[in-house]
Amino acid sequence: MRVVVAMSGGVDSAVAAARCVAAGHDVIGISLRLAVDGTGSCCSLDDFHDAHAVADRLGIPHYVFDFRDAFTRAVVEPFVADYLAGRTPNPCARCNQHVKFDLLWQRARELGADAAKDQTYFLFGLDHVALGRTLFPVGELTKVEVRAEAAALDLPVAAKPESMEVCFVPAGDAAAFVERHAPPGTIRPGVIVDGDGTVVGTHGGVHRFTIGQRRGLGLGGDAPRYVRRLDAGTATVSVGRLEDLAADGLIARGTIWSAGAPPVAGTRLDVRIRHRHRPLPARLVEACGDVTRVRFEESGPAVTPGQAAVFYRGDLVAGGGWIAQATP
Repeated sequence: MRVVVAMSGGVDSAVAAARCVAAGHDVIGISLRLAVDGTGSCCSLDDFHDAHAVADRLGIPHYVFDFRDAFTRAVVEPFVADYLAGRTPNPCARCNQHVKFDLLWQRARELGADAAKDQTYFLFGLDHVALGRTLFPVGELTKVEVRAEAAALDLPVAAKPESMEVCFVPAGDAAAFVERHAPPGTIRPGVIVDGDGTVVGTHGGVHRFTIGQRRGLGLGGDAPRYVRRLDAGTATVSVGRLEDLAADGLIARGTIWSAGAPPVAGTRLDVRIRHRHRPLPARLVEACGDVTRVRFEESGPAVTPGQAAVFYRGDLVAGGGWIAQATP
């Protein structure tokens, strides 16, 4: 069948394309131009050259599509708005949901593809319809195995370093990016207060902080302090002790369930609240519409509004949503 492979210029998508070719599919490689100001850690001109070199090596056509306007609306503008509202956004998951598995699929369909292709990190935004038209050729491989296969195939990106930063944020400086793109008058300085409301410092805007942050607060004292709460309305940052960050559960909005319907209340789930955090054992309290409430079986770490909460049942992704708030 005809398969469109989303080629980032990295090793994962290169091996995915090679596997599709080896499987006998009619493969077309495409790359997406997303960065809004020509900078960032991926989707750059160099990445396009790398993707094209892989396509040449595999003997498949390769095209670059300009998705900058759509990317700005679906990812960059919500990214800036979340920081200004005191949330910590997850742009990669939003890009997967609204760009790669929405607009990219439309373009793949125009090219006559039978399945959309992409190697993404966060997949909770895929419902059962999207999963039914998607292949993951390297899904069972570790990164070491992917690189070994790329080297065996003599693919030019076999040793290419990983991109770990937000792709459209130069040098990983999210605060500076928000300040460049925020509407006039939306950056507000404010105060930092401790647990009893005493002012212990000042700041240049809540977009410079995230829940659980310890470094860069500019506060004196012997005991470490952590960001507990961000109030964008009053431009107030509240800090406290590490134990003050613990949450008993969370409320997520915009939930998508992979099977199309939620599990019954009381179902045991493992919840990952950031992509590098270990999954936390929890119980589903309620799933009403796209709003989901879960309670951890043990008090969990700091829950950060704006991040994705992904729900697992064993090794399977049951679904996920956007964290709206922690529950006490």
